[in-house]
Amino acid sequence: MLTEKQYELLMYIDHSLRETGISPSFDEMKDALDLKSKSGIHRLITGLEERGFIRRLPHRARALEVIKLPENAQNLTTLTYAANVVKGDFGNGEAHPAGTNDTAELPLLGRIAAGTPIEAISDPTLYIDVPPTLVGQGEHYVLEIDGDSMIDAGIYDGDTVVIEKCGTAENGTIVVALVDDSEATLKRIRKKGDTIALEPANKDFETRIFGPDRVKVQGKLVGLIRSYH
Repeated sequence: MLTEKQYELLMYIDHSLRETGISPSFDEMKDALDLKSKSGIHRLITGLEERGFIRRLPHRARALEVIKLPENAQNLTTLTYAANVVKGDFGNGEAHPAGTNDTAELPLLGRIAAGTPIEAISDPTLYIDVPPTLVGQGEHYVLEIDGDSMIDAGIYDGDTVVIEKCGTAENGTIVVALVDDSEATLKRIRKKGDTIALEPANKDFETRIFGPDRVKVQGKLVGLIRSYH
């Protein structure tokens, strides 16, 4: 037997997965259930998981999966929610609305630093499903974020970002930048004269300046998926 709040959360997660293909954020769940803190959501999710209604999917774009619904779910009042999407300052990347049950399979090329640069993008380690509305024309891939230098742009440690492959980008775009052919990082790019600046979106981090021959653009940010582990 589920509590009222457990039932409401389960139906909201199920509704979001059916409508958008991704699970809602903890903030979205908190607001939908009119709770004051996310700790209540954590407890409800744990309860649903222990009762076998949902499970967590580590290292997947859709980190929550509904396994079953209560037997009397179809007889209960249907809850209606407004679809929510993760909002962030994605520069010139288009914000794509979600609204399909189909998925697009994209290669996960590893983790990328939203802090100091780390190892360059590697070959695909696995493939994950993303809502096709996040994928436009061209070639795309996904990366996991490591670090918090882009939090003021709505990009957090552990998030999954959808990247459109490209070799150039306009000023102000958030890009995957390859530094010295060896280190990749996610930053906002600014070009001025013969220099390229890679700007963080966190006042605790400094902008780094490079010569034009040291930085290569490998893609631009076009979407983001929030994950929960």
